[in-house]
Parts: sequence; structure tokens; C-alpha cells
Amino acid sequence: MSRAHCERCLRPESHCLCALIPQLDSRTRVLLLQHPSEVNHALNTARLAALGLSNAELRVGEVFEDLPRLLQQPGYQVKLLFPADDARPLQAYAAVPRDLPLLLVVPDGTWRKARKLLYLNPLLAALPRVTLGAGAVSRYRLRKAPEPGALSTIEAIVQALETLEAPVSFAALLRPFEALIEGQIRAMGEETFLRNHGQGHPTIQDA
Repeated sequence: MSRAHCERCLRPESHCLCALIPQLDSRTRVLLLQHPSEVNHALNTARLAALGLSNAELRVGEVFEDLPRLLQQPGYQVKLLFPADDARPLQAYAAVPRDLPLLLVVPDGTWRKARKLLYLNPLLAALPRVTLGAGAVSRYRLRKAPEPGALSTIEAIVQALETLEAPVSFAALLRPFEALIEGQIRAMGEETFLRNHGQGHPTIQDA
């Protein structure tokens, strides 16, 4: 018999994260486009981000037929958070009263799946791109980053919002993410974690 799951956070009811999910307002609107392969991922950080932000929307799919409607948000500048040679740093759009806020489109998936989303949705690929500042370090201690500065989706969103809306803090958005990681570490046992992932990382007690 399968375990009962929370309909909101999709976690088993015995490990529901809803009490840790904040409800944060942001000037920036966040549109998360999630590849279907991520829906049942143990962390599913895009869903956590969407639940924690009042001005966010999560859509799941490979081809988004309604993408024109999703991007037509009066009063926003539309930008795609994805690397490119001509991508501008988000710092260039840091909140200025006279400027329109951003509609930040965030693909969610592995790099390969995210690139597939862009390939299958030419309108998405054509959007002007923005990138995060250099030097970010992921808290996702259970997965080796594919390249320096690579972040989980929720970490990227937090860094983006804190860049755009400083001095406002969005750190509370990371609470359920960190709880998930700690739960996975405890499930595997700290000795196993340290042997496989612990070089240079804090232990459970230090985290």
C-alpha cells in the first residue's frame, strides 16, 4: 500500500513540509516551467519555490501551447534565467522605482532537459536572457554540481530575487529545501553521507 501524500507539497504526509513553506511577496513575478521528469523528484524545488512565493506560477510540460499568454503580463519586462553569451547579469535590473519589474522565466530540469524545453518552445528560446552573479555555492550537498556555480532551481530563484529586490531577504524560501536535504542525510546515515559526499561539507550538526 502506498503512503498517503500531502496534496500541496506532494510529500508523504508523515514528512509534510507545508509548515516550513513561507508565503513571500515579491515585486518580481516568477514563471517556472518544469520538465515532467522533475515532478516526482525527491526535492522538486521548483514546486517549493512556487508554493512559497505569492507572485509565482508553476507549469509542467515539454511544449507550452499557452506560452504567449503566460508571457503577456502587462507591467513586466520578460527575461529568461538561462546562460548565454549575450545574457545580462541580473544586477543590471536591480529594482529601480521607475523601471518595470521583471517577469523571470525559469526552466526547471537537468541542463539537458532545460535545453530541450528551449528547443521545443522557440518563443522561450528567443527571450532575452539574464544570469546570476558568479561565485554562488549550492547548499545541495547530495549532488555534485555539474559545473562551478550551479544551483538548484530554488537556490537560483532566491539569489535572483535578493539581487533584484535588495535589501529584502528571501532566505525563508530555503527552509523546506534544507529540511529535505537534512532528512535525506539522516536517512542514509551520517557515516555514509560523509564517505560519499562529505569532503569539505559540514556535517548534520554543523549545517
